[in-house]
Amino acid sequence: MATECKLHKTKFIHISTDYVFDGIASNPYVETDFTNPLGIYGLTKCEGEEALMLSGCDGYVLRTSWLYSVYGHNFLKTIIRLATERDSLNIISDQIGTPTLADDLGRTILELIRQLTDKKKVPTGIYHFSNEGVASWYDFAHAIVELAGIKCKVNPILTKDYPTASARPAYSLLNKGKVKAALGIEIPHWRDSLKQAVTKLV
Repeated sequence: MATECKLHKTKFIHISTDYVFDGIASNPYVETDFTNPLGIYGLTKCEGEEALMLSGCDGYVLRTSWLYSVYGHNFLKTIIRLATERDSLNIISDQIGTPTLADDLGRTILELIRQLTDKKKVPTGIYHFSNEGVASWYDFAHAIVELAGIKCKVNPILTKDYPTASARPAYSLLNKGKVKAALGIEIPHWRDSLKQAVTKLV
């Protein structure tokens, strides 16, 4: 696809993930930080980024994190469903990142397209986008239950107490300074976007 975009002088926008990082950082990741994915998903996304950047086409990589939406299957809808079925939920509290509403990512992609269509100069390369703020999966789940008005106790647990087939980075905050400067956008806080989404579901 990147080769064809180069041939036809077309822009290429690729959506990537915070899973390209290993999660050992202590400050929000910037675009130039070393990638070291922990699993196959992160590895394939990282290889996709590299292939695009090496293709020579006008490529834009948007790394994002913890995507959710009022559509499809995702953490938001799963927590609402489980919270209505159970008295309590155990949710991981030692993985830190930022929940991102798909609508907000979509608006940013459309803004990038609009500016490129208007012939505005947006440098090619890698950009980070997520909502603002910091959360653990426990914080995210607790906020969902609270905003939905569901009577369900949310208990924090550690990653080691909930083993999964794929490893996730313990810390995956993304620094959004580059995308905000390039597109001149403001990014909503994750709780504000979550409130909007929950309102549509309950």
